[in-house]
Amino acid sequence: MRKATASEWSSSEGRQDGQQLNGWIMEDDKDLSVTAKSDIPIGHQVALKDYRSGRYVYQLRVDIGKSGAADREGEHLHVHNVKTKRW
Repeated sequence: MRKATASEWSSSEGRQDGQQLNGWIMEDDKDLSVTAKSDIPIGHQVALKDYRSGRYVYQLRVDIGKSGAADREGEHLHVHNVKTKRW
């Protein structure tokens, strides 16, 4: 069974603070609902679960870096709080 990962939910449209985000994990046939805790710009990610500082962050099941701060479900994830492996 696949775990819901933190940054798989990439926004194709901007999302506003307080907006309900709904999705579906196809492999598990599981519905997912997260409330945005801040504005999320187009193309940025949202945390699908709570993360402690230093934990690995995954996008589409690929390890893309580590959480630089304690991130909570629904928070905006990007270069300001995720230390990417690329740079």
